[in-house]
Amino acid sequence: MTQSMRFFLAIFLATVSLASASLLNNAGAATAEDLNAESQQALQTLYKATPFAETISQKAKAVLVFPKIIKAGLVFGGSYGEGELLRGTKVEGYYNSVSASWGLQAGAQSYGYVVFLMTDEAVKYVVETKGWEIGVGPTVVVVDEGIAKNLSSSTLKDDAYAFIFDQQGLMAGVSIEGTKISLIKR
Repeated sequence: MTQSMRFFLAIFLATVSLASASLLNNAGAATAEDLNAESQQALQTLYKATPFAETISQKAKAVLVFPKIIKAGLVFGGSYGEGELLRGTKVEGYYNSVSASWGLQAGAQSYGYVVFLMTDEAVKYVVETKGWEIGVGPTVVVVDEGIAKNLSSSTLKDDAYAFIFDQQGLMAGVSIEGTKISLIKR
């Protein structure tokens, strides 16, 4: 076995073991109460790291919170996590976030993301579709530091704003484009 094959095998095994450990910890699928607590903690983490997110939350019609997404891949990859849709402080429903990818990738990571739905139409679209794919339907702007500097509460014009936060692990880059969000029972 060549050295490069050993290297890729080691990365693959590390990816599988990290992903398996993370998924096994979440395999019991969080109860509604656990998910509620995790979502509130995730929002506080986001607001502390990015105070402007809290400003956006005050104008949002609803908020999708995914406190922990697990992503792993070696050429082919995928991610999964569960979250909830909040209107004010009321939970409107529980959702999962699933994506698949392929390409030059190796590693595993976890992160959270929050989508602030700014219009009634965006909320209606998420609630009424059997599965909403980000990038299809309402316009979603993924907010990074550069975009955040140019946003103010008076310049919020898009249907939804997404914030990715609390990244941990060994995988370069996070994208939520192509992620499918579907209603689940809890």
